[in-house]
Amino acid sequence: MAEEETPVEESSGGKKKLILLVVIGLLLVGISVGGTLFALKMMGGESAPSADGETEEAAPEVKLPAVYFPLKPPILANFNVKGRQRFLQADITLKLREPDAVAAVELHMPMIRNALVMIISGQIYEELQTPEGRELLRQQALAEIQSILETEIGKPGVEQVLFTNFVMQ
Repeated sequence: MAEEETPVEESSGGKKKLILLVVIGLLLVGISVGGTLFALKMMGGESAPSADGETEEAAPEVKLPAVYFPLKPPILANFNVKGRQRFLQADITLKLREPDAVAAVELHMPMIRNALVMIISGQIYEELQTPEGRELLRQQALAEIQSILETEIGKPGVEQVLFTNFVMQ
């Protein structure tokens, strides 16, 4: 009889260990899920919808896809350098995100092209041969185009001015 009681005690001890391991496993999973949710909430994740179906916090503004608008034909400028005629041809593409900005650029294209020709023609030829000079020209062109669109539509509209081709001779 003593032999019969020993296996019963071992099996009940084994069941206790199994139950304890399952409870510890569930507790670890719960802590992991809770920690993940807490971390996401702290990093600015979306809040859960309220009973009305609306989120408690305002959703971050979704960035519209980029639209690349090439200015055709290329911008041409001539320079007088030490008694010789020099030329510059620049293919320019505008990076925009708003559909109304694309329409405004199309509408005000003559004013934008005029401003770009005036800016490019006013540059010093030797400075445009350096990467820094071209970057400065790009920044000036961006500021001028944004200024024109700010006046016309009330917002800058253009995010970047890109030189897709820049030939000097």
